[in-house]
Amino acid sequence: MESRIRGGVVPPVCTPLTPDLEVDTGSLERLLEHLLASGVDGVFALGSTGEMAYLTDAQREQVLRTTTAVVSGRVPVLAGVIDTTTPRVREHVRVAERAGCDAVVATAPFYTRTHPAEIAHHFRLLAESTELPLFAYDIPVSVHSKLSAATLLELAADGVLAGVKDSSGDDAALRGLLVERADRGLESFRVFTGSELTVDTNLRMGADGVVPGLGNVDPDGYVRLARACAAGDWDAALAEQERLVQLFALTSVGDPARIGASSSALGAFKAGLHLRGVIDHAVTAPPQLPLTVDEVDGVRQRLVAAGLL
Repeated sequence: MESRIRGGVVPPVCTPLTPDLEVDTGSLERLLEHLLASGVDGVFALGSTGEMAYLTDAQREQVLRTTTAVVSGRVPVLAGVIDTTTPRVREHVRVAERAGCDAVVATAPFYTRTHPAEIAHHFRLLAESTELPLFAYDIPVSVHSKLSAATLLELAADGVLAGVKDSSGDDAALRGLLVERADRGLESFRVFTGSELTVDTNLRMGADGVVPGLGNVDPDGYVRLARACAAGDWDAALAEQERLVQLFALTSVGDPARIGASSSALGAFKAGLHLRGVIDHAVTAPPQLPLTVDEVDGVRQRLVAAGLL
C-alpha cells in the first residue's frame, strides 16, 4: 500500500494516564485535538514518548482505537508495533490494522543479540504480513542495534520499508543515509529525524520531517520550524530552533541522583501538558518515578520563558 506519510511534523503522542494507571481517554482526545489544531502532518501513537513499553496489550489497543477515532482521517496515524521478536510484533500489527491505522513503525528485534541479516529478515517478514506501510525505528540506545544505511536502503529498494525514524543521534550517519538515498533515486523512502534539537540542520540536509517528543508540549513551535525550513527561511528556522532548544531543557529538571532520564523527560512532557491544561494528570507509568513539586516548578518556569504560559 502506498504511504500517506510524506513528511513534516509527526509528534510521538504521549499516553495520558489516570492516577490508577488506566489510559485517560478523555485527556488523550484533548491532546490529539491540541496537536491537530497546530497543523501537524501526522501523529505517531505508541512510540517511546507514548510509553508503549510500559503499557499492557489491552492498553495499547485502547490507545490506537482512541487515536484513530479522534483523528478520523484528518492526518495519517502511525502505530508503534514495537516488541522483542517478530511473532510478537506481528500480533501488534494485527491490532493496528483492526484499529484503522495508516502505517506501522517497528524497531529491530531486541533482548537477544541480533545479526544484521536477522534484522533484515525481521523487517521482510513484517512487510509480508501486512499491507500497511512499514517504517523502521532506528533507536540503538534502546534496542542495541544501529540500522545501517545499507540495510535500510536495500529494504527500501525491495519495497519492504516506506521510511525510517532516525533517533540514533548520529547526524553523520543520517547525512550519509540521505546522500546515498539520493544517489540511488530512493526519495520515496521517507526519512524522519527524532531529534528535537537539530531539526533545522536535519531538514536542510534533506530529511523529510521530524518526530519530536517535545512537540506534544509545543506543537506550534515545531510546525513553525518545519514551515520555515520548507520555505527556505533559514534565519526564522534558526530562531525557532534555538527557542525550542531552550524549552527542551525542561527534560532535565529531574534530579539524576534520584530518577532516570526517562522519568525526567516523560515526566516533564506530561507536566508541561498538565500545566497547559491539555491533560488531567501528569502520571507516568511505573517503574518511572514522578517529578517533585520543585521539579514541576522548573517545568513551569521554562514554559513561561518560552511564551507557553
